[in-house]
Amino acid sequence: MYYLDGIEVPVINHFATQGSTGGPAGILNVSFIEDVTLSSSAFEARYDNALSSVLQFRQRDGNPERVQGNVRLSGTEVAGTLEGPLAKNTTFLVSLRRSYLQLLFKALDLPIRPNYWDSQFKVTTKLSDKTTLTALGLGALDHFELAAPRNSSPDKEYLLRSTPTYDQWNYTTGLALRHLLPSGYLNVALSRTQLENKVDLFEGGTGKDEANRVLLTRSGETENKLRVDVNRTAGRWQYAYGASGQLIHYDNRFQQRLRREIRDEQGAVVAPGVTVSFASDLDFVRFGAFAQATRTLLPSGRLTLSAGVRTDGNSFTDDGRNLLRTLSPRVSAAYALTDKLNLNASVGRYYKIPPSTILGFRDNNGRLVNQGNRYIRSDHYVAGLELLPRPNTRFTLEGFYKRYSNYPVSVRDGISLANLGGDFAALGNEAVTSTGRGRTFGGEFFFQQKLTSKTFAVVSYTIFRSEFSGLDNQYRPSAWDSRHLVSGLLGRKLGRNWEVGLKYRFAAGSPYTPFNLEASRQNYLTIGTGILDYSQLNTQRLGSFQQVDFRLDKKYNFRRLTLDFYVDVQNVLLAKSPATPSYSFQRTDDNTAFITTDGQPLRPDGSNALPILIDNASALVTPTIGFIVEF
Repeated sequence: MYYLDGIEVPVINHFATQGSTGGPAGILNVSFIEDVTLSSSAFEARYDNALSSVLQFRQRDGNPERVQGNVRLSGTEVAGTLEGPLAKNTTFLVSLRRSYLQLLFKALDLPIRPNYWDSQFKVTTKLSDKTTLTALGLGALDHFELAAPRNSSPDKEYLLRSTPTYDQWNYTTGLALRHLLPSGYLNVALSRTQLENKVDLFEGGTGKDEANRVLLTRSGETENKLRVDVNRTAGRWQYAYGASGQLIHYDNRFQQRLRREIRDEQGAVVAPGVTVSFASDLDFVRFGAFAQATRTLLPSGRLTLSAGVRTDGNSFTDDGRNLLRTLSPRVSAAYALTDKLNLNASVGRYYKIPPSTILGFRDNNGRLVNQGNRYIRSDHYVAGLELLPRPNTRFTLEGFYKRYSNYPVSVRDGISLANLGGDFAALGNEAVTSTGRGRTFGGEFFFQQKLTSKTFAVVSYTIFRSEFSGLDNQYRPSAWDSRHLVSGLLGRKLGRNWEVGLKYRFAAGSPYTPFNLEASRQNYLTIGTGILDYSQLNTQRLGSFQQVDFRLDKKYNFRRLTLDFYVDVQNVLLAKSPATPSYSFQRTDDNTAFITTDGQPLRPDGSNALPILIDNASALVTPTIGFIVEF
């Protein structure tokens, strides 16, 4: 769950998977961010609908003295930022960015053509000595299309056949009021979020003949939210309480051909076709309330205890009005062993309503079959140590166990949605049941050296396991069960305004599911991809991923502006990025036709094709030269 200056922002990534939170590129302008707080557990009761973590971004205010800004140009995007005073007690920040990734992929002769716009603004007004009003906004336009490459190859032809075209736009706007009270403050936040999603895929990857349609999505979500909380201090006590309400609208027109009808030479149906098609439109209300109290204990104040509880409900699901079902207590403790060493522990229960893509699904008879699904639940058990040897240096060591229940499981395939991964379309357009379980456990080491006069560094290592069960109640590795994660960031200020930075990332192999070879052969021409064999769910693993990125900056300071020239190279060591293999049919050398076993035209059921698996591992170096003009 993401919050920007106290406003919930459901989408912070471009090309987001509807019903999930992922996406390959961020929307937020990092130059606006003043502070980031990640709570992977023990998050306060004021935050609803969060199962695993809460990420809070706090933006800085615009320059109150003068108007200033910058223009950034690189090999993949152009962006501009402006800030300054609007009135005596009002400042603003605004940015606009345009990518031209489609030109990069065209130069690389890849058939995919992604591009996007995004914008962001913040206006802060000090209404009085006690009251501040903030208006903010964040929005994005995403477009993903395909184009024939200059030089064809099996992997490029596969992309053309299997990849849908994609258009998405979304925005969040909001007002946040902060008013000082005797011994505390009042927060009021009013916001609106809207997302529209359009996805198309046709048989063969070309043309727009409705008879050859494989996938259609026309969906939208709108959320109007009001949050109110009161925060007070009384001696060693700190306490907070509040409530929230949301008006939700969701609509979706969805059609997907999962299996084509297969007939033998006599015309008899060998395998029936499977198509999902529905239109849905629904409105409902979500609501919740919370209370939280924190107190320092012992004469020295070394022990801090915090306890909270919240409950949430809605007007749509069968048990949505039963607030006792979502009662979620949590408690945490922090004990200062020494002036520099702290011991932390927490236990908590958290709930999240299934996404609208699940709630709004209708079967072919028009019934809302997922209305009986329950809130997804997670229970957290966490303990760790924090060492602060110096004000700018921090070490943490943490162990965690997170248990999930009521997790959505596909009725059609019998597997947990946590084992599906994500794509650029949507997650949850199917009948599901709230019978899945999950568990994630492991440990994490974290080191941070804040910027001193010349150097900053961040290093983290996580060892973990993540498993979820389906209809058979057997735990299997989840889609993100890579077991080992390492990341490192090092920056150094050199003399004469030179700066250098290195970033390292490592992930052990992620699990994946092999193909059902017979079903894939029969359906490849229709859907453009292979069909997974869920009886072998996530039994295979990719190779490990690692990448080193390098950046070098040189700044020139003038009287009224600063020029920053930089070179940025991603994957400087030419490491191969592992990827799941793709199922396809063997093609001729010029990639204009399929090779068959009998020399005859390819049959619709693929029975005379030569199936192959395409290795998608690749080593791509992305060098960028750019500049930033600050004025």
